[in-house]
Amino acid sequence: MALKLFNTLSRSVEEFVPLDPAGKRVGMYCCGPTVYDLAHIGNWRTFVFGDLVRRYLEFKGYSVQHVMNITDLDDKIIRRIRETSTPLREFTARFEGAFFDDLKTLNCRMPHQTPRATEHIPDIVSLIGKLMARGLAYQTPDGSVYFSIEKYRAGGGCYGQLVKLNFDEMRIGERVRNDEYAKEAVADFALWKARVPEDGDVSWPSPWGDGRPGWHIECSAMSMKLLGPSFDLHLGGEDLMFPHHEDEIAQSEGAGVQHHGQPFVKHWLHGAHLLVEGKKMAKSLGNFFTLRDLLAKGFTGRDVRCLLLSAHYRETFNFTLEGLQAARASLTRIDDCLRKLREIAGPARLAENPPLVDQFSAALDDDLNVSAAWAAIFDAARETNRKLAEGAMDAEAAAIALATWEKLDSVLGVGAPPEVEIPAEISALLEARQAARKARDFKRADAVRDELKAKGWVIEDTPKGARVKRL
Repeated sequence: MALKLFNTLSRSVEEFVPLDPAGKRVGMYCCGPTVYDLAHIGNWRTFVFGDLVRRYLEFKGYSVQHVMNITDLDDKIIRRIRETSTPLREFTARFEGAFFDDLKTLNCRMPHQTPRATEHIPDIVSLIGKLMARGLAYQTPDGSVYFSIEKYRAGGGCYGQLVKLNFDEMRIGERVRNDEYAKEAVADFALWKARVPEDGDVSWPSPWGDGRPGWHIECSAMSMKLLGPSFDLHLGGEDLMFPHHEDEIAQSEGAGVQHHGQPFVKHWLHGAHLLVEGKKMAKSLGNFFTLRDLLAKGFTGRDVRCLLLSAHYRETFNFTLEGLQAARASLTRIDDCLRKLREIAGPARLAENPPLVDQFSAALDDDLNVSAAWAAIFDAARETNRKLAEGAMDAEAAAIALATWEKLDSVLGVGAPPEVEIPAEISALLEARQAARKARDFKRADAVRDELKAKGWVIEDTPKGARVKRL
C-alpha cells in the first residue's frame, strides 16, 4: 500500500511521491526550536511527530535527508539577551544544548543537519538580493528591507496557499517589522531589519547597511541551501502555517530559483495544537510543562513519547497527567509481555510476523494513523498473553514475536525500559520472602510481600524464580 499524507498545500490526502526520479531520496525540513527558553510539551508534540515521519519513511525504505534548523536569532532572543546582558552565542548555546538533551531523552533521531541562522547570514543576504533584483523587495528609509506582497501577487505569485485569506478585508501594503503577526494583518514583512540601539552588538553588514535578518527568510535560506530549491516535505505545528510558512513560500518561490513548474515544497505537513488538562497551556493556569517538569514528577521520556504518539497528528490532543499514567501502564504491559517472551525464546533469533507488520504499515500508510497502529499492537499483545498463560508459546513463536516488536518499535521509538537498580534492602527482603516460603512460613512470606509493596515493589514469580519490579 502506498503512503498517503494530508498535504496542507492541496488541503487533501495525497499519495506521497518524492521528487527524486528514482523515488528513493527524500528531503525533509522540520522547523526547529527558537532557543530562547526550554521547549514545552506543545513543542515536543511537533518534534516527536517529525521523528515519527522520518522513522516511518526510513521503515518504508526511503533515504531521508532530515534538516532541522536552530533559530538562534529572532526578536525574542534579542529581547532576552538585552534583559540578561548575555552575549548572543552564550545565551543560545545553553538552550540549544538543553534541546538536544531533551531530544535524546525522547529517543528522537538526531537530524542529519541542524543549521543555525547565525551561520547562514551570507546565504540569507544572497536570497534577499535575488528578491531585490526581481523587484519583489524594497528598502525603506531606515535601511530595512521588506517583501512586497502586492508586487508578488501582481507578478503572478499566489499568497495564501496554506491558508485562505480575504484580501478585500485585510490591510495590504502596511509593513510589519515583528517576526510574528496576526492573520488579519496581511502586510509586507521584514527580510532585513536595520540595526537599532536595542539590538546591541547583534548585527551584520549587508548591501543595505548593518542589521539582522527577519525570522521567515532564515528558514527559506537554510532549507534551500541544504535541500535544494525544491524539496519533498516541510513539517511544523499548525501555528506556523501563517505567517511563517506562507511567507517562506512567497519569498522562496518569488526568488525564482526553482526549476520550471517545481514548487518550493511539494508536501506540507502540520501538526495540530496540544491542550493541557483541557485548556490552552499557560503558566498562569499551572498547566505549563517542559519535558524536565514531567521528568521531575517521576515520568520517563518513553512515557511522554508514548502519550504524544497516541493520537493522530492532525487531531487537537488533550495532554493530561492521568494520560501519562495510562501511557506508562500501557508500556508496562508491553514490557511484561516482552520479558516473558525473552525468557521463552532464549538465544533464538527469527524474522518478524508479516501479517502484523502489514497491519501496522497499513495503518500508518493511511496518513500516519498511529491510533490504528497501536490498536494492532495491543490486539497482538493480548493474544500473545493468552498463549503465554496457556503455555502455548514455544521458543520459535516467542522469537518471532520479539522480532516483530523490534521491527515496529523502529518506527514508534519507545525503546526498552531503563534498567532499574534494585536496592540492597529490597533484595534482602526478596531473599527473606523466599526463605520463608521454603520453610513453609507463609504468614511471614505474606508479611514480607506486603512490606515490599509498601516500599513500592511487587514480587513476580517466573520460570526462572522470583523477581521484584517497581509498582
